[in-house]
Amino acid sequence: MTPSRKTLLFTAASLTLVSTACAGQAAEEAPAAQEPATSASAAPQSAAPQGGAAAGSYADGEYTASGSYTPPSNQTEEVDVTMTLEGNTVTALEVTTSGNHPTSKAYQREFTSGVQEQVIGKSLDELDVDKVAGSSLTSQGFNKALETIRAEAAN
Repeated sequence: MTPSRKTLLFTAASLTLVSTACAGQAAEEAPAAQEPATSASAAPQSAAPQGGAAAGSYADGEYTASGSYTPPSNQTEEVDVTMTLEGNTVTALEVTTSGNHPTSKAYQREFTSGVQEQVIGKSLDELDVDKVAGSSLTSQGFNKALETIRAEAAN
């Protein structure tokens, strides 16, 4: 990779991070070039009703959601998250990624190998995964999936 290509990729990634940081509460909304595609399915183990309750109260169970992001390669990448909640705490986590581009695949591999430490044993409300093992864009997709899981698990 040429130095000018590295500079271009670094600049694009930096602008994406700055845009997200400046958005404040709207950070879950992607920049215009990034149309997120999120979907979720939940298999709660509790019969508790979902939705409308105060933040911080989540039904125990296993939840699955997807979040997407667009890296400098412009090939949309998917982050699939399956997480188990018990007492509002994450007790198990599985993350799979699409790996559509070789560079993205490398960052995703680093992300998936390090994200467990930042998530397992933590309250769902305190999770906001930033940069994991040098991968900040994969974190965006993960956090979008996390928002979907929060909505699905709310009771």
